[in-house]
This record gives sequence, C-alpha cells and structure tokens, in this order.
Amino acid sequence: MRLNHGLHLAYCTNIHRGETWRETFESLTGHALAVRERVCPKKPFAIGLRLSHRAARELSEPGTLLAFQRWLAQKDCYVFTINGFPYGQFHGTRVKEQAYLPDWTSPERLAYTNLLFELLAKLLPAGVEGSVSTLPGSFKGFRLNADALKAIRQNLWYCVEHIAHLAEQTGRKLHLGLEPEPLCLLESSSETIHFFDRLRAEHPRDPRLAEHLGVNYDTCHFAVNFEEPQNALPCLLHHGIKISKIHLSSALKVRPTAAARRMLAAFAEDVYFHQVVVRDPAGNRKIYYDLPDALTDPEAGGQTPEAGSQTQDPSPEVPDANLPEWRIHFHVPLHAPAAAPLDNTTDHLLGVLDLLAKNPGLCSHLEMETYTWEVLPPELKSLSVVEQLAAEYAWTLPQLAERGLA
Repeated sequence: MRLNHGLHLAYCTNIHRGETWRETFESLTGHALAVRERVCPKKPFAIGLRLSHRAARELSEPGTLLAFQRWLAQKDCYVFTINGFPYGQFHGTRVKEQAYLPDWTSPERLAYTNLLFELLAKLLPAGVEGSVSTLPGSFKGFRLNADALKAIRQNLWYCVEHIAHLAEQTGRKLHLGLEPEPLCLLESSSETIHFFDRLRAEHPRDPRLAEHLGVNYDTCHFAVNFEEPQNALPCLLHHGIKISKIHLSSALKVRPTAAARRMLAAFAEDVYFHQVVVRDPAGNRKIYYDLPDALTDPEAGGQTPEAGSQTQDPSPEVPDANLPEWRIHFHVPLHAPAAAPLDNTTDHLLGVLDLLAKNPGLCSHLEMETYTWEVLPPELKSLSVVEQLAAEYAWTLPQLAERGLA
C-alpha cells in the first residue's frame, strides 16, 4: 500500500503456512487477496512476501516467476520487501532455535539471501526500493567462537557485494536489513553499532556497506530489550546505519503478579521462542531463553502459582510497582487492547511512528508482523486470520494518518 512521503505498508505473509511455492501462492490467492478486498480494493496492494528456501528456488524457475509477475499485474499487487529470516518450515512444528539455522556462518544462508535479492529485483515496481530482512548474524545460544564471528562478517560482506552488483545491473535500490532480536548475536542498538563499526574497519571507505546493509527495526524486539525509540533510532542513524525496514509489532509486558502468571501460561507454547527480559526496580536485567523458564524461576519475581490454585492476587488491577517488569517476545495483535493484568509495548511502536512523522525519510518500508496467529490463546484468536489482518490495518492506518503519514 502506497502511503504519503513515498512510504509503503504491507503485512508480512509469514503469518500464513507455506513452505513450497504452491502453498505460498495459495496463501496469497486465498488470504492476501481477501485482505486486500477489505482494506484497499481499488488501489495497489503491497505484499510483504515470505519465501522459504524451497519456495524461493521453485519461484526462480523462469515460467513460474513469469506467471507470478503476470498475476501481480493482473491483481494490481506489488512486492517491495521479502522476509528472509526463517529459512525452512515456520509453522506447525517446533521452530524455536531452528529459526536461526542456517545462520550467517554458513554458505547456505548466503546463497538463499542472494537468491531472494535476485527474485526481488525482478518483482519490484519501477522506482520502488527493495528490502530483504534477515536474522542478526546468529543466535548466542550457539556459543560462537572467533572463527564463526569472522565467517558471519565475511558472508554478510559477500552478500553486500552481490546486492551491489544486482543494483548496478538493474538500476534498483536494494538493501538487506539485519533484525536484532533478544539473545541473538545482535540484540541491542549498542551491539549493532559495534558490529557495523567492525565491518567498516574491515572495509574502510567502501560506500557499498552503508548503501546495501542496514537494520530491520522490529518494534517488538527493541521494546523487549527495554530500549526507547527516541534513543535507539537516533543512535543507529548517528552511526550511519541505514534503517532498511520497520516491523510494526507489539510485545507482551507484565508485572508478574500471581494473576499475570496464570494468564501467561496460555502463551507458553511449543513452536516459537518467547524470550523474556526481566528488569527489577533497581534497573538490573535478566534474560530467559523462553517463557516457561521465567515462569518456573522464583528469582524472576512474583509468586509462582501452584497447580490448580485459586489464590486471588490481592490487587490484580493495579500491578505492584515493587515487582520487576517482564517483557516477552510474543508478537500480539496490534489491534488487541491491553487487558489487565497483561499489557503490551504499543507505546514503543507509536514512539517510532512519531519519529517517522518528524523525518519521513528515516525509512520507507513498513511491515506489520504478527506471525503468531496460530499459537495465540483462544481469547486473542476469535477472528479468522483475514479478519485479524484487516483489523491490524484498521488500527495501523489511522495511527499513520494521525501523523500525516497516510
């Protein structure tokens, strides 16, 4: 969807199942077009495409790609960004740490990302930039050594060279966005800045780095790390780091009262990692790999409710300010209102939009990314996936319009 100031908005199709190109295309015809009819039936509709490695290879067949290009033109749809974070299966099975494999130590990740850019360069409309988002190097749980870190930087540089060559060949403006995430190699703005400084030191005065490599700023991820947009974004920009794409997403946040813990149990599921960052009133932080780890650790604060306990929290509507605050990497629907004792990080997302309103040139790619629809608790999953996506547009577009962006 084309917005003011040359901005583009889409929802990320990683919310839908689809590991083959046939399955991916069926989700576009069955879901994306239905969303389009509710949101902008008479205007060009942007698609935030998610392609697995297998789907990308299948789409690269000349006849298949030509058919998709014709379909986009016929349906007045366009692709401006691709989610290249999950390489393989992303739904219906245990993903957890597999979401980070293969990581950027491997030639498989490099080849896959290069292929995504080759496809994107052929799908982009004239005059529209193209972005691909990817994992931020690797996962800290893999215990990377110096050789692995060097391989990550080398492979990312090989990708930058490939993107630059494609851009020169096609006249397209293309960039890769590393997506910082809790417990990944890059999880904070400071770690990201340090990483880019190291790359610059290895490739001094090479303009291709600033042109073709940047950050995919996921508002859920930065909020979970207790960063504030008015600090994180200006710091990244001050250090010359491109904001390649902004993921509009919201995380859970709570004070771990007994009532909150009981409700959080419904979010502890077996498909995705839901990292938890706990900050106590003194500002000390502790990070947990997954929500069940925090729920079962007495040191995380609050009381762990006993199984079957009906104990009532003495003040469920007013969280105890003496308790720590938990922020949980669980993408919750943008349109879902906060319901005590659970809260969300929508304030971070809106803070990013406030900064974008002051400087629309900050980033032209906006993508809503609530990929967790299949694993949401029942009370947040009362709508069909098409209805939920339409509701996300219905929440997001007025927020953009209020700031003169749409």
